[in-house]
Amino acid sequence: AEILEGIRAELRGVERAADVDALRGHEGMAGKLYFSGLPTLLDAGQELMRLSGRNRRPPEDPFNAALSFGYSLLYRDAMAAIVCVGLDPAFGFFHRPRSAAYPLALDLMELFRTVLWDMPLVASVNRNQWREEHFSRSPRQVWLSAEGRRLAIELYEKRKGEAWKHPVLDYSLSYAREIELEVRLLEKEWSGSPGLFGNMRIRG
Repeated sequence: AEILEGIRAELRGVERAADVDALRGHEGMAGKLYFSGLPTLLDAGQELMRLSGRNRRPPEDPFNAALSFGYSLLYRDAMAAIVCVGLDPAFGFFHRPRSAAYPLALDLMELFRTVLWDMPLVASVNRNQWREEHFSRSPRQVWLSAEGRRLAIELYEKRKGEAWKHPVLDYSLSYAREIELEVRLLEKEWSGSPGLFGNMRIRG
């Protein structure tokens, strides 16, 4: 309850943010609170996939390795949708060009991280689907083995095929199609038809 209230407080701060830097600050704090609460959704008996916080570049534990790999799949699909619609992925509205990743793809990913990967990953952990052979390790890094990548792709693609009713179109479509739809709605946002992009309110 304390974590949820903290996230709500940061979201209220987002609505009152005076500039983009203040907005990023509230978003960053909300993200830290989110990942601090994520372990409470995991089966307490799951030693292999125990989560003690978000880490990356490189991931230091199996859960973070799986999390990062799933995000890389989502990034690929976000990029494909942006290119298909014809927008320039270098021009984002929230993320800054601080790495090799394109800002607009990172912006689009924020709409889908939780529903397309966090939720399926948590569910798979609680179903005890992950094994030690799904990971490779070095002293400072953990990454997915070939078997782990196959499992992650299977979970992700299955989730993409599930349908959800979009509030703008008022009919159901797969999450795979929804990624491209949001890019098209963003294009409309920038071309004079605001209020359509980012209206997703998704329940798992």
